[in-house]
Amino acid sequence: MIKALKMIGISLLVVLAIVVLVTTLFLNLSPQFGKAATAEQKKTYRKSGHFKDKIFVNESETVLDVNAIKFLKETIKGSPNRRPKKDIPVQKLDSLSIANNSENTLLTWFGHSAFLLEIDGKKILIDPMFGESPAPHPALGTKRYSKELPIPIEKLPFIDAVIISHDHYDHLDYESIQKLKGKVGQYFTPLAVGNHLTSWGIPKENIHEMNWWDETNFQGLQLTCTPARHFSGRGLFDRATTLWSSWVIKGEKENLFFSGDSGYDSHFKEIGEKYGPFDIALMECGQYNEDWKAIHMMPEETIQAALDVKSKLVLPIHWGAFTLALHDWTDPIERAAKKALEVNLPIATPKIGETFGIAAENYPQKQWWKTVE
Repeated sequence: MIKALKMIGISLLVVLAIVVLVTTLFLNLSPQFGKAATAEQKKTYRKSGHFKDKIFVNESETVLDVNAIKFLKETIKGSPNRRPKKDIPVQKLDSLSIANNSENTLLTWFGHSAFLLEIDGKKILIDPMFGESPAPHPALGTKRYSKELPIPIEKLPFIDAVIISHDHYDHLDYESIQKLKGKVGQYFTPLAVGNHLTSWGIPKENIHEMNWWDETNFQGLQLTCTPARHFSGRGLFDRATTLWSSWVIKGEKENLFFSGDSGYDSHFKEIGEKYGPFDIALMECGQYNEDWKAIHMMPEETIQAALDVKSKLVLPIHWGAFTLALHDWTDPIERAAKKALEVNLPIATPKIGETFGIAAENYPQKQWWKTVE
């Protein structure tokens, strides 16, 4: 009996040792985790105005007050509606129609926070997370609500620029960047995010890291890296070591705002005063919880933020693709739509893959999610 117990104990120790070894190798060798900044780079980040004690910080003090016991109970209890019961249908895109469009300003939602923006003859991808799961390995994360994308990455035409808000897995995907490599002109990121891209084989000269309030002209487009209230990190020990941001994209006629991930704060009004009004605001709405509302807006705050930036139209994003919180999968859009109606703010609700003109009055308004079981 004692011998058997010893053998069981030894076997458990061996299994544990293997798990530790595999985890250690994965954390150190997998390219998914990107690359940390050098000591020399960190010296330059200190000049940014929001890099303190080796990490980036928000403009407002941001402390998460998560009730662990409450969160555990809600997680165990679960909800049958946290994800759709069947795959969400997506509208298909034609690569030729994208390639041949040089006049109309069009926007196509890929779910969550990923977009294709066609503006002034340029093709721009915003937070192109096209992967199966927002995690360093598919087995570690939730699955996308739809098996297919509106268009395979391989069939996309040449992309003039990729704009990235921050380095979380649901916004910056290693596999997507690898598949896009070779068909993207330039990359625009917040400070330090470019280190990940260079480690993944993107030429350094094609990457433009920007601080909050930095402006640049890209082929006639004015791109401005603006603040957000959030955090960053891809590994166990790199929290807040890269910057997070929102973005302003101003073309010849249209002016767009992309919130990235953010809790509600005064930066929205400041952005509205400096760069508004906007024709459309792509505004985070989803994966929220009262315990972490400091870094993810509640749906009603999403609408207020759109008003703050002085947008004529709001498009709620950060939902419709993955389950990363405890709420029902349709709660974000339902609550945001209700609040938008109360304050008389037009709200766009495109299907995934649906293309529409942002300056047109016939923006998508159908409640398509109600037809998905």
